[in-house]
Amino acid sequence: MTQHVRGVIAPGKGEQVRIETIVVPDPGPGEAVVQVRACGVCHTDLHYREGGINDEFPFLLGHEAAGVVESVGEGVTEVAPGDFVILNWRAVCGQCRACLRGRPWYCFNTHNATQKMTLTDGTELSPALGIGAFAEKTLVAAGQCTKVDPAASPAAAGLLGCGVMAGLGAAINTGAVGRGDSVAVIGCGGVGGAAIAGSRLAGASKIIAVDVDDRKLEMARTLGATHTVNGKTADTVKAIQELTGGHGADVVIDAVGRPETYRQAFYARDLAGTVVLVGVPTPEMKLELPLLDVFGRGGALKSSWYGDCLPSRDFPMLIDLYLQGRLDLDAFVSETIGLDDVEEAFAKMHRGEVLRSVVTL
Repeated sequence: MTQHVRGVIAPGKGEQVRIETIVVPDPGPGEAVVQVRACGVCHTDLHYREGGINDEFPFLLGHEAAGVVESVGEGVTEVAPGDFVILNWRAVCGQCRACLRGRPWYCFNTHNATQKMTLTDGTELSPALGIGAFAEKTLVAAGQCTKVDPAASPAAAGLLGCGVMAGLGAAINTGAVGRGDSVAVIGCGGVGGAAIAGSRLAGASKIIAVDVDDRKLEMARTLGATHTVNGKTADTVKAIQELTGGHGADVVIDAVGRPETYRQAFYARDLAGTVVLVGVPTPEMKLELPLLDVFGRGGALKSSWYGDCLPSRDFPMLIDLYLQGRLDLDAFVSETIGLDDVEEAFAKMHRGEVLRSVVTL
């Protein structure tokens, strides 16, 4: 039997979001219906609304979510009704060349629910990142559900579903930050803040936060930054070099994703250091670097997809650290809101007033 629930859709490019009745089908083979408890408001949702991802409107927005499995379809063994889960948008297939080589975090064939959620008139919805969790319930592939300890706050846990995991993973997984390393993070929003927290968790000795907003720099200190640089008033590359004995940082994480910030990251790293790009560029952006500098400085230039995470491995481990008091996920929750407040949350995010607004249901 289908269910009717409230959800937030983006009806067309640049149009304000609105609440609609969403039709959620019973789960088919390999699928699950999840009662959403909390969902963070991520920049990616705004990109969907603005047509920056694709033009498959209308979108059912929301993807950074935690909830409880209500029902599962045929053949589902990973989760069962009643399980508290974090939703992820990279449900690995286990069969592609990346998975078969033992690198499932690079899975090239991730999957989503086969059935479509719709409006009451039958219009098919495109769920954001295959999830669509600005809704009371959503239909996903069972592999998109990762069971974690139910003692965790849904508002905090759900953030691992996208932005916070991306930042933590950029530091821990992609950048391989280790004990005693120096790290610089350019851009201190939700993803950059998580990269700072991840660097502290990994044992970095010096963590330099770079942003043009003093409010974000102050928050960065609470997340673990040992030094801050305001890129509006200081030369970012020179400042990072001065704070690292003139050498540059061992790992520099670009959480902005613009050509100018990537160049700063490239030149602010030590010889043989690592640059990690986790901020998402737009299609028209181009980068030009002297090839001799790329060769001569050595090291590694890496892109971080979803923090190179493996949800089944990383989500439970990070939730355990959260419950032990070693990872402050609550610090990323700036406010909790209702479904009706998503449009205003986009405005607050654009103004840099929040790390994360979180819809709670």
